[in-house]
Order: sequence, then C-alpha cells, then structure tokens
Amino acid sequence: MTDNSNTTDIRSLSLWQALTPVILLITMLGASVYYFSDNSSYGANQIALLIAAGVAAFIGMRNGHQWDDIEQGIIHGISNAMIAVLILLVVGSLIGTWMLAGTVQSLIYFGLQLISASWFYAAACLVCGIAAMSIGSSWTVAGTLGIAFMGMAMAMQLDLAIAAGAIISGAYFGDKLSPLSDTTNLASAVTGTPLFDHIQNLLWTTVPGFLIALCIFSIMGGEQTLASAESIRSTMTGLQANFNLGAHLLIPVVVVFVLAWRRVPALITLAAGALIGGLFAVLFQQEAIGRFISSEGIASAERSLLAVWTALFDGYVSETGNDALDSLLSRGGMSSMLNTVWLILCAMAFGSVMEKVGLLERILMAILSSVRSTTGLIVTTVFTCIGANVMTADQYIAIVLPGRMYKLEYARRGLASKNLSRTLEDAATLTSPLIPWNTCGAYMAGTLGVATLSYLPYAFFNLLGPVLCVAFAVAHFRIVPLESEQNA
Repeated sequence: MTDNSNTTDIRSLSLWQALTPVILLITMLGASVYYFSDNSSYGANQIALLIAAGVAAFIGMRNGHQWDDIEQGIIHGISNAMIAVLILLVVGSLIGTWMLAGTVQSLIYFGLQLISASWFYAAACLVCGIAAMSIGSSWTVAGTLGIAFMGMAMAMQLDLAIAAGAIISGAYFGDKLSPLSDTTNLASAVTGTPLFDHIQNLLWTTVPGFLIALCIFSIMGGEQTLASAESIRSTMTGLQANFNLGAHLLIPVVVVFVLAWRRVPALITLAAGALIGGLFAVLFQQEAIGRFISSEGIASAERSLLAVWTALFDGYVSETGNDALDSLLSRGGMSSMLNTVWLILCAMAFGSVMEKVGLLERILMAILSSVRSTTGLIVTTVFTCIGANVMTADQYIAIVLPGRMYKLEYARRGLASKNLSRTLEDAATLTSPLIPWNTCGAYMAGTLGVATLSYLPYAFFNLLGPVLCVAFAVAHFRIVPLESEQNA
C-alpha cells in the first residue's frame, strides 16, 4: 500500500471515489459474461480490468498523484508476479511432455482400475480427483471423464445430480492440490506464497473435506450394473491400444514430488519434470511420436526432437480416433498458459493502480473498521471471495482481487501469507462452480447436463471448503504466524 506520507490523501478520499473503479469493473465483468458467456475470460475480462485500472489512475491523478509514480507502481506490481508467470509457462511445458510420454495416460489408467462397481459415486469422485491432480484442470476432467461418468449414471438410472456433485467434488479436489493448476499457481502468486508451501498448507482443509465427501458418497452409493465396468474397460482399452503404459512412466511424477519434498524451488522442480517427461517420451513412446509428428522424410532422432520441442511450447495433440480420449489428452504447452498470463498481468495492473493511489487502502479502512480479530479477518476474507465470485462471475478475479486487498493486512496482523492463499482457494476456487452465472457454474451445468442449483447440494467437497476454513479460524487451528514463515 501507500506509505505514511499519503495517509492524509487516503483519508481525504471518499469511499465512493474508491469504489467507483470496483463498481465499474463489476459492471463490465457482468456485461462481459452476458455478451461473451464462457469466452469472457479470453480477453473481455482483461479489457475490463485495464479500463477499470485507467479509471483508478484518473481518480489518483485528480487527487495529486503523478502518472510516472502510478506507472512505476504498475511495473512493480507486475514484476512481483514474474516468477509465477514463468512457473505457469513451465507448467504448460510439463503437461505437454507428460502427455507425450504417456505419464498422464498411465495415471488415468491406474486410476480407472480403482473403480468399484458397488461404489460408483465415491469412485467417480476419487478417479476425477486423481485425473485432475495429474493434469491440473477441473474443466478438462469434467468435460471428458465427467461426461463418461454421467453416461454410466444414466444407464444405471442413478441420481444425476449426485453423480455431478461427485464429479465436481473430485475434479476440484485434484485441481486444488495440483502444482499444474492455474488457480493454485494464481493464489500462490497473488499472495507471494511459495507454490509448494501453499499446497502443503492446503492439505489441512482440503484432505479432511475430501475424506468427508468420500464417506458421504460411499454411503449414498448403490449397486452398479455391468455397463459401468464395460465403459471403463473401453477407455482403458483405448489407452492401452495407443500408448505404452506402465508404472515406470510415473517416475517423472515421483521426481517432481521428491524435489518438492526437498524444497527445491518450484521453477527448477517443474522444469526438471518437463525435461524428464520429454526424455521418457523419446524412450518409450515412439509410436505416439510418429502419430504426433509426420515421419515422412524425417529421421527418427529428428522426429523425436521435434515432438518434444513442440510439446514443450505448443502441447500434445492426441490422434487416437477416439474423440473423448483425444479431447482428454490434447493439451499442454507454454502457449496454453498465455491467456492465464494475460489475465494475471491485467489483474496485477488493476490491483497495482488501486494500491498505489490509495483506493484499496480506503476500501480496506471501511471494511476492516469493524474487524477486531484474526478470526474476523479470515471470515471477512471468505465472504469477500464468495461475494467476488457472485459479482464478477470469474474465479480468477475472485482470487486476485481479495488477494491484493488483504495481503498487507495479513502481514500487519502478524499472519503468514499462506493463511491468505489457503483462504482464497477454500472460498474463491471452490465456490465458483456453485454459482449459476459464474463461468465455472455455467460450464459445469452445460457440460454435465445438470442445473447448477440441482447439483449444488451434492458438491460436498466444494461446500465444505469455506465451512472448514471458517471453523479453523474460529478454533484458531493451523493459523500460521508470520514469524514461522520468515524463519522457514
């Protein structure tokens, strides 16, 4: 925030002045969703952020701030996110090479083997969790495995709303704990929390919530028919027919988690995982490489080099002839992360201007005037995140805006940044698919064929996230002081 010399200027700002860019942003984001629907996050939201940043800058200049100072604030804010941007790009490369290497396919294959005919709901939740953790995308899992699970549920005349709730619970569990997830990286970046420290702290609320959800789904499960086993068998057959599968292809995953456990910096850890994935692709997936890169007039070594190179920057494209399988497996590459990087840069620009000219601090003065305790601060953060999801209809903005707003306040009160990053995930990421007009809620309803308000009561993991976060705050359990983070 601004320094002490600007305190008088901040106090002279009216609350309406401070809220004007926020109200404009919310209005434009609503219009963005209305006009562009699910595509709103592919540019329209970024324009809204930049226009709102411009209005905030104008208000700041009207109150005595110089453009050069505002510009330096923007540069400083964006520079704070550069490591996260590089991590996101490397994550894209890692996904691409792991797809080419058959690592992700092996994870999915072994996950499908966990399906039990008599525990459909719990199995759907668990398998979607494993798949989402391996690829870092709840949307991809819902749009591929989720569709298959919904088909099985229809054939067995099961409750489709419960099935959708199980799929979404699993998909968001895996997404939250995956170092490949854009929201996980975003929450880490906006709060300045090291990625793996953030994931480690997430375990305290995420794992209990997931285990409770699994228990509930197990109780609600019924006897399944042979159709479910046949559907799973067909998917496994497709994987076996097109890729060399095996436990040895999980070595890149083991390497990444060992490096993370040894606290090697996230950028180095993920880069190593991407390169090892490329090596494993060359060693074990020559047939897949041949389908990926045309072999006419190209030597084997050159084809392998081009395949790995392409997977690193543009991802892997599967051509098995099975549309569902190809949709699941065609992804990754640095290019796939550019839209998220674009959003981060625009969001950081907006937040930096709001911070530099004192508008964020003026809003915080109003919000925090009645917050007297650590519990009150965390609970206020939870409801701010949920409110941002409702008003902005975008989970990324629901992470970025509260993260920027509360970051320094947590530090002022002696709280480690990982408390804030965990709260952002528990409250912003998990509630996004529970709101019908949010892009996540609209996507899940359209993809799974169940209305958002119908599956909402059964998305147990998502509902438990903010509840457990508030419960931990009230009990003052696992609230990490700033000193322990600084001494780590």
